[in-house]
Amino acid sequence: MTTPPPLLSVEDLVVEYATPHGPHRAVDQVGFRLDRGGTLAVVGESGSGKSTIARALVRLLKPASGRILLDGTDIAALPERRLRPLRRRIQMVFQDPYGSLDPHLTAQQTVAEPLRAAGVSDKRERDRRAAELLDRVGLPTSALARRPGEFSGGQRQRIGIARALASSPDLLVCDEATSALDVSVQAQVLALLRELQADTGVAYLVIAHNLGIVRELSDEVVVLRSGRVVESGATADVLAAPREPYTRALRRAALDPTAIHGRKPRAALAVTASEVMASHVTTSEASA
Repeated sequence: MTTPPPLLSVEDLVVEYATPHGPHRAVDQVGFRLDRGGTLAVVGESGSGKSTIARALVRLLKPASGRILLDGTDIAALPERRLRPLRRRIQMVFQDPYGSLDPHLTAQQTVAEPLRAAGVSDKRERDRRAAELLDRVGLPTSALARRPGEFSGGQRQRIGIARALASSPDLLVCDEATSALDVSVQAQVLALLRELQADTGVAYLVIAHNLGIVRELSDEVVVLRSGRVVESGATADVLAAPREPYTRALRRAALDPTAIHGRKPRAALAVTASEVMASHVTTSEASA
C-alpha cells in the first residue's frame, strides 16, 4: 500500500538573520514532515529557533535555503504574487493574545477580515460566517460587538483561533499559543484545539517549550537546540524514553511545578509534584 504524501514537508531548512558581525544562522538544516490531520510539535528552549521556523512556514521570513513543500509545492522561494493564493492554506495563531488583535476592531470584524481578503464581498455573509466561527470557539453572541480590551486572555486567544480558521486552512501553526495563559485557561484552549481538529481535520504545527503541552496535543515531536534537530519521533516514545540529555532536561522542566506559567491551582501543583517525586524515585532505583 502506497503511503500518502505529507501535507507539509520541510527539507534542509536554513534561516539566517543579518547582524553587525555577519549572518546569524537561527535554523540550520532542519527537516520534518506533517501528515494531513496530524499534529507535530517543535520544542526547545528560548533561542532554539522554533519560532523562526514558524515564521518561515507562513513566509513572514524568507529562508536562506531549503524547501518548504505544501502538497508538493515549494513555497520557500515563491514570489509574493504566486504565494498569495496559498497563504489561506497555512494560518498562524500567535503567542500574544493581547498584541495580535487590532484593538480598534470588534471580535466580529476581526474574524470577518480574512473573509474579505478571501473574496467574500457581501458584508452580511462575512458577518454571519464570523459569528458562526466565534460560536464554534465558544464565545457568546454578546461577544460580537466587543473589542479586544474587553476580553480575558483566553477569550482573546479564542478570537485569534477563530480568525485563523476563517480561511478554512489545511494547517494551523500555533506559536506558543497557550504560553501567555494561566494553567486552567491553557487546558481549555488545548481542549478547544483538539475538538476543532476532530471536527475539521485541520493539521497543527505546535511551537512550544513545555513538553507538558506537547504531551497533551501532538502525535510527533521535533526537539531543537541552537537551530538544529537533536531528537525526533513519536511523542509518546520521545517523552517516555528521551535519548538526548537535552530532551531529558526539557522533560524534567515540564514536571517541575515552578515551571508552570500563570496562577498555579493547588490541584495542578499536587499532580506535578507527585510526578516529580515518582521521576526521582525511578531515577534512584535505576542507579541503585
